[in-house]
Amino acid sequence: MIKNMVSGWLTLGRDRKPADLLDSIKPEVRLASSSKETPERLSDAIRRSQDALLRMQNQEDGYWCGPIFGDTTIDSDTIMLLNFLGRGNSVKVRRLANHILNKQNADGGWPIYDNGPSEISATVKAYWALKFAGHSPNEPRLEAARKKIKALGGVHKANSYTKFYLALFGQYDWRGIPSIPPEIMLFPKWFYFNLYEMSAWTRPIVVPLSIVWAFQPQIPCPAHATIDELFPDTRRYIPLTEAVGPHSFVSWSTFFLMWDSFLKGMEGRGGHWIRVWSLRLAEDWILERLQDSDGPGAIFPPIVNAIMAMKCLGYPDTDPRLVALMQELDRLEVPSEDSTRYQPSRSPVWDTAIKMIALAESGLDRSHPALVQAAQWTISKEIKMRGDWSVTNPGGPTGGWHFQFNNPFYPDVDDTAMVLLALRHVHLEEPNAQIREKSFVRGLNWLMSMQSVTGGFAAFDKENTKQILEKIPFADHNAMIDPPTADITARVLELLGYCGYDASYPAAAKAIRFVKDEQESDGSWYGRWCVNYIYGTWQAVRGLAAIGENMNQPAIKRAVSWLKSVQLPNGGWGETCETYSDPSLKGKGPATPTQTAWAIMTLMAAGDYSSEALKKGVEHLVSTQRPDGTWDETEFTGTGFPKVYYLEYTMYRNNFPLQALGIYRKALAQNLVAS
Repeated sequence: MIKNMVSGWLTLGRDRKPADLLDSIKPEVRLASSSKETPERLSDAIRRSQDALLRMQNQEDGYWCGPIFGDTTIDSDTIMLLNFLGRGNSVKVRRLANHILNKQNADGGWPIYDNGPSEISATVKAYWALKFAGHSPNEPRLEAARKKIKALGGVHKANSYTKFYLALFGQYDWRGIPSIPPEIMLFPKWFYFNLYEMSAWTRPIVVPLSIVWAFQPQIPCPAHATIDELFPDTRRYIPLTEAVGPHSFVSWSTFFLMWDSFLKGMEGRGGHWIRVWSLRLAEDWILERLQDSDGPGAIFPPIVNAIMAMKCLGYPDTDPRLVALMQELDRLEVPSEDSTRYQPSRSPVWDTAIKMIALAESGLDRSHPALVQAAQWTISKEIKMRGDWSVTNPGGPTGGWHFQFNNPFYPDVDDTAMVLLALRHVHLEEPNAQIREKSFVRGLNWLMSMQSVTGGFAAFDKENTKQILEKIPFADHNAMIDPPTADITARVLELLGYCGYDASYPAAAKAIRFVKDEQESDGSWYGRWCVNYIYGTWQAVRGLAAIGENMNQPAIKRAVSWLKSVQLPNGGWGETCETYSDPSLKGKGPATPTQTAWAIMTLMAAGDYSSEALKKGVEHLVSTQRPDGTWDETEFTGTGFPKVYYLEYTMYRNNFPLQALGIYRKALAQNLVAS
C-alpha cells in the first residue's frame, strides 16, 4: 500500500501530464472588477443562498451532510428486520408505519419516487409492513392497497428481493426465489463469472443474502401479519420461468434458469465441507468490509442483509460487530414529530464537495474559514487502502474518495472527481497547501487508472460490463453491472480541462469520443446518476466545454436547441423519473430548482449568454427562492438504480441554484451577458 501511495505522488502516474498541473490545483483569482453593476435582486439572492448553506455546515468538523431519501421500501424493510430480530413491538414499527401511510398514493399503492405511479414491489412491501404494525386488512387504506396490488399483476409480480424477505417468514415459497448459493465465493477471480464481475453495490447485497439463502430460516410470522389474502389461488410461488418473463429456449436467461434449477436440486446433497467452506468465506468477506466502515458498502440494503446473515450464523445480539452494525442502521434514521424514516445512505463527502464548489463559484472568498475547514476535512477522508476496485485494476495506485463518512473499500470515480474539482477552489496556507497537492495528485492518478478501454469512466469498477449477468434471475434490481457512463466521464473531462488537459492527451481524447458517441439523436444526453436528460446534457456540455471542445460544433448546437425546446413557460426546467421507463417524456415535468440550475449552466457552458431562455431561467430561480435563501423541490432528481430506485438529495435544491447564479453573475461582470 505504501509503495502505491508514494509512487502515485512521485511519478504523477504513467500517462503524460500537463506541465502546469500543480499550478491548476491552486484556486482561481478573484473576479476582476467591472463597471457593470450586478442587479440587486441577483446579488441579494446569492448572498441569502450563501448564508443558508453556511448555516447548514457542521461547525465542529466543517462538512455538510443533508438527508437523502428514497421510497418507502427501506422503511418497510426496517419493519421486516425488526420482526426478524424479535423486536416487532418496538415503537419504531408504529412510527415507520405512520410514514408509510403518509406516502400512500390516492389509488392505494405506493410509488418509488414522490409523485410517481404506484409500483408493485413497493406496494406489496408497504402492505405487509402495515400489517406487521397491526393495521387490519379491513381498513379502507389496506383494502385500497390490495386492489392496487391485484391491478398491478398481483404479489407474484414483486421483485426477487421482496419475495426473498417474504420467504423468511413463510409468506412465499423458497422454490420461487432465485438461488443465491454461498458457493459463488469459491469462484476464482479469473473465472468468467465471479463475485467481482457484479457491481460494487451488488456484491455487499448478495454476499450476506447467500448466507441467509443457505440457512433459509423460517421466522414465525405473527398471525396478524400473514398475507394469504394477496394470493389469487393456493399457489404460494410461481416458477422462475414465469417470473423472468418471455425468453427464447436458446438464451442466457434459459441458461441461468437451468443453473438455478440445478442449484436448488443440489441443496443438501453436496459435500457438507464445501458449504461450510463457502459460508466461512462469505462471513470473512463481510467481516473484512466492516472494518473502518459504516457497514458493508455503507448503504442500507447490505447493512440489513449483513445483520440477518450474522444472526443466521449464530452471532449473539451482544457481539460488538453486530452491535456496531445496528448502530450504523440507527444512524440512517431521520425522525420527525409523529413518524420516522430511514435514509439509504449518508453523503457527507459528496455534499461537502458540491457545497464548496457552489460557494466558491458564487464568489465566496477562497480563504473563507468555512471553505478552508471543509477542504481540510475532505482531505482527511482520502482513501489510503486498496479496496474491491483493485481486483480489476491491480496496477492502479491507491487514492480516491468515497461517498459516505467511512467506506474505504469503495472509492468511486464520481466522488473523487467532484472532490478534486472542489479542492482546487480553496486557498490553503502551508503546510496544508502541500498536503492538498499530494492528495490531489494521488486522487487524479487513481482516477485516470480507472478509465475503461472504451475511453469512458464507470462509478466504482473498471471493465464491469458483462451484460449477460443481467439475465441472472436475482438481477431484477437493474444494476447488476457498472458500465462507463457519459455523465461520469464528462465530469472527469471537466476536471481534466481545469487541470490543463486537452484533446492532445490520449486519455482525454478517448473520453471525449466516448461522450460524443453517447449523445442522443435529438441532442440530449442520458443521465445515469441523476434525473435524467437535463442532467446528462448539463454534465456532457460542461465537460466538453472545460476540455476545450468547440462550442459552435453541431453536437453542442443540437444540445442547446433541445434544451431550449423543453423549457417551461415559467422559465424553469423539469423532468421526472418516468423518463427512464419512457424516454419520450424527456424534459417534461414540473420545474425544479435543481434541474433549472443544470439547464442554466448548460447554456452558459455552451456560450449561449444572450438568449432569452437564459434570462428567463435565471429569473425563475431568483423569483422562486424562499426568504431564508433556500428553494423548495417536490420531485426526486437523483438516481440510484434506473427504473427501480430513485433518490431525493435534499441539498441539491440549494447547491446547484447558487452555483448557477454565481456563474451568471461572473458572466455579467465579464460583460458576456447582453443587456
